[in-house]
Amino acid sequence: MAQSDTESLVLVVDGDNRMRQFIRVALTCRGYLVVEADDTSQITLCVATHHPKLVLYDPGPDHAKGIQTLSELRAWYHVPLIAMSERSSEDAKVRVLDAGADDYMTKPSGLNELLARMRVALRHGPSRGTALLASQEIGNLKLDLTRRQLTRDGVIVDLTPIEFKLFTLFAMHAGKVLSHRQILSEVWGPAYESQNHYVRVHIAELRKKIEKDPSRPTILVTVIGVGYRLRDFSSPPAFATRAQSLCI
Repeated sequence: MAQSDTESLVLVVDGDNRMRQFIRVALTCRGYLVVEADDTSQITLCVATHHPKLVLYDPGPDHAKGIQTLSELRAWYHVPLIAMSERSSEDAKVRVLDAGADDYMTKPSGLNELLARMRVALRHGPSRGTALLASQEIGNLKLDLTRRQLTRDGVIVDLTPIEFKLFTLFAMHAGKVLSHRQILSEVWGPAYESQNHYVRVHIAELRKKIEKDPSRPTILVTVIGVGYRLRDFSSPPAFATRAQSLCI
């Protein structure tokens, strides 16, 4: 077993207690650390608290709600995630994958297949952990993920859901250039990767709310021919993780 396996914390989100128990025992015997949640609504706080290297996620009986939760998680957190569901239709798989899952397994599946897919997901995961952060300050702006708020000089900025997703994505990658395609894929989904005008329009609206002079942006700047970059005001960023766990 690879050393990286023994150091890997896996979050299992599944409403089926027997399935969670089976996965926990199987993974623990192979050197993984396991934390569990029995409700899809707990996934964000569990990820925030434990910073897993991999998530095994069942969207649950309310598939639409489970997919929405996954989409919201993907707005700011990029941990390898394997969806596991009894739904075997192509449409169900496509919707979950488009919402942000890296892989999809139909239940019941063999343990060896699960372990193999986990190894692949961990190999292809982020080179360094990207933790969900409860609070982050960017100059005179403060992003609070617990309250889903952005404030400017202490005053709440009225953001649309798309603008909030955009800003959170940039905050996750402060100082790094994000391409139009990457932004579209993360915020709107892979099907929108060619719709560059979406990014331009929403960036312009976002700048009106966060920049002192939107025509001469100093916070969210354009990198000509590539994309956009959120200015990194601290190195390393100063974050506060205040979220409380709802995990089992």
